[in-house]
Amino acid sequence: MVKGLLIGEKMQKTEQEGRFEMIKARHKATYQTALLQGKVDEQMRELCSFIAGTKGFYTSSCCSGRIMLLEKRGEKKKENFFHRKWHREITKEELLEGFKEKIKGELWFKVEPFILHIGCKTLEDANKILSAMKKAGVKRGGIMIAQKEKFLIELQGTASIGLPIKKAEKELVTEQYLTHSVLGKANTFISNNYKRLKKLEEELSKDLE
Repeated sequence: MVKGLLIGEKMQKTEQEGRFEMIKARHKATYQTALLQGKVDEQMRELCSFIAGTKGFYTSSCCSGRIMLLEKRGEKKKENFFHRKWHREITKEELLEGFKEKIKGELWFKVEPFILHIGCKTLEDANKILSAMKKAGVKRGGIMIAQKEKFLIELQGTASIGLPIKKAEKELVTEQYLTHSVLGKANTFISNNYKRLKKLEEELSKDLE
């Protein structure tokens, strides 16, 4: 009876490990395709490639953080359009060029921090991610899914800006406010965001295998 139970537990463990390897292989293939197509943010490539090469981890989605002008033409996500998008600090000229162009909806100026989803094989592996997160000073993150087959962690930066600046042809803020008050903060936020992301990469590279 005991022997039968041990065999059953061993088979269940093997099956779970097989499911994880299948999930990891699928996400790795998706990542490699996105990488070849130039769809992975430059600031995320080294980190995500490192994670893809480990045994017990994979990335399911990522964004390095960005400054953008987003045109909203409705409440649904599919009704929002990127008017401008930058994964770096921007100049006064770049901001005003986008601000002055004609739009149909409402134009928002936004800064979004990095976001990264990491899949783990075990709870012990998940705790390694959370430990590295704390060492890197990342304050927002946790386990989103906790199952025998899968642990999924979300890590995210905290600095963000979001404000409407134009509605159709009506400017809701002045050029001076945009270039003197908003632009400086946005560039500082995105610069610090990338520094934090690099620190996270350094901490994860110490602990993951």
